[in-house]
Amino acid sequence: MQFRRIIFLVVGGLLLAATPSHAQYRDDQFKRDAFSQNYADSTQREKRDSSALFSFSEFFGGLAHKRTPSLKTMTMGSAVFIGANQIYNRDYWKLPIVYGGIGAGIYGGIRFNQLYQQSGDAKYQTYSTLSYVGAGLVYWGSLMDGVISYKSEKRLDPSKSTIYSILLPGLGQIYNGEFWKVPIYWGLMAGCVHFYIDNNVQYHRWKWIHNMATTTEEGVERPPQSGETAKYYRDTYRRYRDYSVLAIAASYLLQIIDANVFAYMQEFEVTDDISLKVEPALVPNAAYASAPAVGMSIGLRF
Repeated sequence: MQFRRIIFLVVGGLLLAATPSHAQYRDDQFKRDAFSQNYADSTQREKRDSSALFSFSEFFGGLAHKRTPSLKTMTMGSAVFIGANQIYNRDYWKLPIVYGGIGAGIYGGIRFNQLYQQSGDAKYQTYSTLSYVGAGLVYWGSLMDGVISYKSEKRLDPSKSTIYSILLPGLGQIYNGEFWKVPIYWGLMAGCVHFYIDNNVQYHRWKWIHNMATTTEEGVERPPQSGETAKYYRDTYRRYRDYSVLAIAASYLLQIIDANVFAYMQEFEVTDDISLKVEPALVPNAAYASAPAVGMSIGLRF
């Protein structure tokens, strides 16, 4: 028994001496080597996630024609740096139209508002409003032009579909070829707008009735409704008006989501060729910072 124990200790010592040098790392060195491995997939994913919302380098690289930025990045950048889409698309001749149209609209709005303040003529106030609306339309048109002119390699680009729906409800569905959805969303939004207008009118009506019923001025004709009744209907229609605003926003958001999702789904194909593929694979051994382990991968294609 003693002889066997000696043999066991000798063999164990030989095995320990033959262990590769990387297994003799100190604790701090082990942690450094084990957790500092560079896995391309996770690194790239973190890099994409960190710039998912907006990337200044991507945007200005596109303006310098040194990079190919995404449509989302260019549209978000063009919302602040007006005309950036036209510069990226090399449509330089459109820049005077964009800047001139927006500048003329703002100048006209300010000038006509000054004339209205001086003369009190209501027509100048109307002209001022129309000038600001014109400037807004030129700004909107510059964004829409950038989306239309953006060259995409995909037959259906979900980014285009989404931004189309943001700029003009229903246009994303048209881009996806789902024309039958346009009347549904437009009807839904028109119905919500109708309820908003109707509830807003009723709110102001009952607000006026409540003011007349609770006023302390002499010689004012009192309405037949009491102040409490008027207050109840005033608050009710105000609440319905607020609900209508939420319904408008929800229907607008719904058609954006629909355009984005179905643009992705139309590129997703399911065929009858369903196959299962099993093959050997090398799995990175992150736990011990050693050579990859041998494993098996299973792939399902459909």
